[in-house]
Amino acid sequence: MKISVFGTGYVGLVTGICFAEMGNDVICADIDDAKIAKLKAGESPIYEPGFENLIESNLKAKRIQFTLDLRQAVLTSDILFIAVGTPSDTDGSADLKHVLQVAETIGREMNDYKVVVIKSTVPVGTAIKVKNVIQKELSIRLASFEFDVVSNPEFLREGCAIEDALKPSRVVVGCESDRARDAMRRLYEPFLKSGNPLLMMDSLSSEMTKYAANAMLATKISLMNELSRVCEKVGADIENVRRGIGSDPRIGPHFIFAGVGYGGSCFPKDVRALIKAGADAGERMQILDSVEQTNLLQRNNFIRKIILKLKESKVTASQKVAVWGVSFKPGTDDIREAPSLDLISALLCEGVQVSAYDPVAGEPMKSHFKNNPQLSFFEDQYQALEGAQALIILTEWKSFREPNFEKMKSLMKQALIFDGRNIYNPKDVKSAGFEYRSIGRPS
Repeated sequence: MKISVFGTGYVGLVTGICFAEMGNDVICADIDDAKIAKLKAGESPIYEPGFENLIESNLKAKRIQFTLDLRQAVLTSDILFIAVGTPSDTDGSADLKHVLQVAETIGREMNDYKVVVIKSTVPVGTAIKVKNVIQKELSIRLASFEFDVVSNPEFLREGCAIEDALKPSRVVVGCESDRARDAMRRLYEPFLKSGNPLLMMDSLSSEMTKYAANAMLATKISLMNELSRVCEKVGADIENVRRGIGSDPRIGPHFIFAGVGYGGSCFPKDVRALIKAGADAGERMQILDSVEQTNLLQRNNFIRKIILKLKESKVTASQKVAVWGVSFKPGTDDIREAPSLDLISALLCEGVQVSAYDPVAGEPMKSHFKNNPQLSFFEDQYQALEGAQALIILTEWKSFREPNFEKMKSLMKQALIFDGRNIYNPKDVKSAGFEYRSIGRPS
């Protein structure tokens, strides 16, 4: 099939590459000439394991091309994916400016029947808005081409997005015509050979499904984080609690790990957008209001405990604290809404020198902090520990799970670990001579 994807951000690139990998002819279009030049050279602007190899192999096979020519992308493809960003506006709502700009381009340039697919995360009712914009542009041209607008939300997890795209657990499609349903069924059939469902529904329900899924997951995380704070006060262990409730099939073992709170490009933005959508519809989302506040409280609580302990230990300004992991989760260089942003900001405000290590997210973090001289990044996780008064773990990268504690202790000035992801057994760390502070477990 002939497919065009508008937007070469995370979702657009993964979508385009994986459709090409299945044998489709794909055009990825964007207005960012630097990004397109990089992609044409086979270089990925995002970090995702194995992604550059897929770009190179599909470029070589001529199944994918990258272009600045939006008009050509409209004219030469039958299915047009809108996969541009929808950042939070000042009031928490999703900013649809880029989505509607692509819709205008499609309406101005289309020359035949098209299936217009919204892959971006958008509020309920966006498919109707996109349809109206395209129809308005066609009316200006006095053209009468038929088209369908489809909602097809993405459910990609950063760090394993390729697997999620090639072997989706489910595909949700919201559309109103049999012609569009047939096209989408044909498009996704190769991806669902293992029997995972293709869920056809109306576009309003499809758009709501994306927000509802992320809101539900964010709620599970926040409830566990709230429970973790009670566990610390009463002497219970949140890890034991997690195992106890996770064995109940009605709850399950996923997304019930306590930590420093969720981050990234999806959960914070989508929770805020759903709260705003509810308010616009006259419904206060009381649970989601609490989810957002709990996430912020969990992060601030962890930061406050660290600052207080450092002051008790007489860690003064100009002394060093090490941080392992700055991306919001392992497997990605994404630092958007990452807990590390607030924590490092707090440490810098205290005058502390921060030495950090992350396998892939060092450059984005240095750029975010404008190369602040108090913040240093190292190529080796142990180098970051030299002379440190404490180690703070914020991302559960695999290389952190079984470290050489003896080496760590020899490098650090003070054997103190704050574990924001509960990756160690407290007894093991304490037996190695460390003071160990984690989330929701007895100190």
